[in-house]
Amino acid sequence: MRPTAALFTHEYFRTPFAKTAHGLVRGPSRYEIVALVDRVSAGKDAGAELDGRPRGIPTFATLPEMFERLGRRPDHVIVGIATSGGVLPPEMKLLLLDVVRRGVGVVNGLHEFLSDDAAFVAAAAESGARIVDVRKPKPRRELHFWSGAIRSVRAPRIAVLGTDCALGKRTTCHVLVSACREAGLAAAIVHTGQTGWLQGIAHGFVLDTTPNDFVSGELEHAVVECDRDLSPAVIFLEGQSGLLNPSGPCGAELLLSAEARGVVLQHAPGRRFHEDQELLENEIAPLAKQIALIGMYGARVLAISLNDEGVEPAARESVRSAVERETGLPAFWPLHEGASRAMPALRAFLGSTERR
Repeated sequence: MRPTAALFTHEYFRTPFAKTAHGLVRGPSRYEIVALVDRVSAGKDAGAELDGRPRGIPTFATLPEMFERLGRRPDHVIVGIATSGGVLPPEMKLLLLDVVRRGVGVVNGLHEFLSDDAAFVAAAAESGARIVDVRKPKPRRELHFWSGAIRSVRAPRIAVLGTDCALGKRTTCHVLVSACREAGLAAAIVHTGQTGWLQGIAHGFVLDTTPNDFVSGELEHAVVECDRDLSPAVIFLEGQSGLLNPSGPCGAELLLSAEARGVVLQHAPGRRFHEDQELLENEIAPLAKQIALIGMYGARVLAISLNDEGVEPAARESVRSAVERETGLPAFWPLHEGASRAMPALRAFLGSTERR
């Protein structure tokens, strides 16, 4: 049986900062999610609050209320937010210390490691609670350097890249896998972030906590293992941030080191500036520029996956049409319609790789 866990977002569940909690509410998850703690969303079902689909996950205003009213004590409390710079808000940190003192484990995906905090270490030693810092780097001896073993991988790779961060690239990977399976294609995901690990995706690594010299090798190793263990017809690679995001330029590794020749590009048509860079007025580059850059890396954009931030439901079809006219590529809303619209392009790409 999976261990149980409550998600703790404090007051951020309705914001993009809670993307870790969103991913675990939608699933999959290596934990059985039994509660959400968020004072803004208290009293509501977490799934209904997220996307209108109840999932039987009650929401409590505070951690003490959750422990009192839930009926069963969860094995863990998961920090359900991902902040800029990976810093844990001080008010959340203080509340989590009480969790550890109660003997309940804490699972933390931020860059601020609780297992390095003397107060948490002492509380865990006294209560027996376990602290898991998902982003803590692996020991040097366990890291891999790029070797060229990627050339032995049989399965074609499709990278799900974004024009920015916090767009839903990992969620789109899951939607694409579902569409492939419905079409009779075995598909797998290689994750590159802490939420992918929390979701229980079998193959991957946490890119932004891996020393730079070993990012390419860890990525290659994960792809090689995925191909060997699962023999999928296609492997989707979860992208991070965006190729042209100045605060986190990322994605070239997936195209070069993992030799992904196909790309599904995630884009938010209603977002003008890069996330958290509005005051700097750092504009997201046009799709044409993003697609051209990907082409220079030797890959081809197959479809555009759309995030509905700032787009009213009634405007989705006209926005999609505009994107398709601009790019000449199929565009789809993964959270609202799945990825069937992209499947002809994906099948054509997979067929072309078989003929090589």
